Amino acid sequence: MAEDFAAKMGRKTDAELRQYVDRYTDYREEAVLAALDELERRGRVVAEAGTIRTDVQPVVEQRAAEAATAHAAEAAATVVEPDPATGPALYSPATIAIFSVLFSFLAGGVLLVINLFKLDKQSKALRLLLFIVLYLVGSSYLLQWAIAQFGPEARWVSAAVNLGAVVAYLWFFWPRYVGQRSYLSRGWLPALVVCLLLFGSLYVLMQSVLGQLGGAALP
Repeated sequence: MAEDFAAKMGRKTDAELRQYVDRYTDYREEAVLAALDELERRGRVVAEAGTIRTDVQPVVEQRAAEAATAHAAEAAATVVEPDPATGPALYSPATIAIFSVLFSFLAGGVLLVINLFKLDKQSKALRLLLFIVLYLVGSSYLLQWAIAQFGPEARWVSAAVNLGAVVAYLWFFWPRYVGQRSYLSRGWLPALVVCLLLFGSLYVLMQSVLGQLGGAALP
């Protein structure tokens, strides 16, 4: 408000400003102070300036304090709506777990690796990739051993392997590599399409290879 009065008084003539000063009780206190300041800025001597300021200044200060108090009370009474989640677009832990169970721990691991590259954490992404490779090699040997020991009934080991990877992703790698942060949940439909095409192609290829091997084994 004071700045508005100052700009207004800057456009007035000396005579108009003197009217504010001479009849200061007829005008708003902020306007009177602004007129007085403008006259002094122009080098005009106002003999009664001290008296005017003594009468007007307390009113202006009291009004400013009341306005500040009212503004603070209004701000305190306003219900602040929570801001929507912001941050990078990441695959959520739930998406990683679902893809690991439906397809393979490789699918869930790739989604988590994409998250790390999105966060510009290349070194941690490479460490996760190393874990996935070692886990793949170890689980392959474990599955071969289980089939040799228990036969086809040992296929449950594959589900256990995927579950173990989910536990590692969500309870070890996510807290340490991603951490607590705000993020936007990334759409999972494109990843689902890619997984369906990839794993579907692998399944068809494996069936074709097994069929050829079976045909070659017949006399």
